[in-house]
Amino acid sequence: MTTTPTTPTPAPEEKGQDRPSGPDPQPRGHIGWIVAGSLATGLVAALLLVAAPFIPAEESAVTGAVLCGFALGWAMLAVLSVRFTDQPQRWAAAPALLMGFGGLLLVGFGSSAREVLNWVWPPAMLALAIWMIARVRRQLRSRSGHWLLYPVIALLALASIGGGYETVREATDATAYPMPGQLIDVGGHRLHLSCTGSGSPTVVLEPGAGEMSSNLGWITPTVARDTRVCVYDRAGRGWSEPADTAQNGAQIANDLHTLLQRGHVPGPYVLAGHSFGGLYMLTFAARYPDEVAGMVLVDSTAPASAARPGAASPYDGGSYDVLGRVSALVSTSARLGLSRLYGQLEHGSLPPRSGDEARASNATASHVRSTIDEYVQANASTEQAASLGDFAAKPLVVLTAGSGSDATHAAKQNHLATLSTNSVHRVIDGATHDSLISNQEDAAATTQAILDVVSSVRSPGPLDG
Repeated sequence: MTTTPTTPTPAPEEKGQDRPSGPDPQPRGHIGWIVAGSLATGLVAALLLVAAPFIPAEESAVTGAVLCGFALGWAMLAVLSVRFTDQPQRWAAAPALLMGFGGLLLVGFGSSAREVLNWVWPPAMLALAIWMIARVRRQLRSRSGHWLLYPVIALLALASIGGGYETVREATDATAYPMPGQLIDVGGHRLHLSCTGSGSPTVVLEPGAGEMSSNLGWITPTVARDTRVCVYDRAGRGWSEPADTAQNGAQIANDLHTLLQRGHVPGPYVLAGHSFGGLYMLTFAARYPDEVAGMVLVDSTAPASAARPGAASPYDGGSYDVLGRVSALVSTSARLGLSRLYGQLEHGSLPPRSGDEARASNATASHVRSTIDEYVQANASTEQAASLGDFAAKPLVVLTAGSGSDATHAAKQNHLATLSTNSVHRVIDGATHDSLISNQEDAAATTQAILDVVSSVRSPGPLDG
């Protein structure tokens, strides 16, 4: 009996060892979807962390929360691409670590960490962005992945360039534009006060919304030739420090009063306020009537109607400050140089140095946030300004821009002139709201109004129209 030898069946793992090579197996996973999902997750996580109650409504903390959210997105890309695809993007761990570490420092240590990181993160992020582009080109074989990642990385590179430029410019601005006057503690923060000239009464100037002392560059030196004049910066503007308290009209008036007292500037005062500054001067006059001798309202924002008594309370955000978080998030854009870029598009006619100082201040995150907060407090400020119902016979000049004013605004300006029995209302033909302080010719009309009130205080008598 003949036995035919049988060939053993190869084990499953041995099959195919001698099989001729064929096409590569199908790619595992869809890297494009993972890239899109990771980036979207980072964005959503950043927004959720900004809104989280345990994140303070402060610029450093909000910025840190955004970085931590983006770090999560990059970490997901690194992990998921390794786990579910044949195109591992391990390089994504690098931006995750950099952003996560920086974000935690900002959340944990606040402004002290930010001052250091302002110098560190721009070159680090720019170098990382260049390296990331090289990694993506080498390791990612997905057209949709490229379309998604290249714009994001380009934005990181642009942000690093803008952030580095802004940091350097702010440092050079601090040297180029040293603070005139002095910083005075008014309770938790210090305000900048600068007084020039001599004589009585002292004129106190109040710039408008979003403005600082240098915006009054045409007016201050001219008034100083005749009497003492003091100009200052509200919290977060110019050379003044930010404040933790809500900056409504009443708080601003209180801080100004404290500033003048601690700065040894005795009354009586002639108050002059432009735009929103008029609201703050009205509130000051209502709260400290014995220290106010006269007033000039320069195209002032009108207080609330007398039919609506000052019942509005300032917006302080309560236990959860939504608008404060939005304000902090928007002001962060100034750290990337965006506010400075916008400022270059404005064409003012202030004296050269004053204009440069104003532009330098406008570019800072502190200035941006204080301006946003000022408008958030607008309703409360108009209500508080309405508390001045009678200015008696003290000299009062109301200036109104002749260009760009409608009938409603004109009527409100006329009503302001009724606060005093010794008042005049002057409409400056051809002047705009801004040019009453920024244009030399129109600012001369504002200066003259201030000097007219000073003269009326010195030699009591009716004002000339």
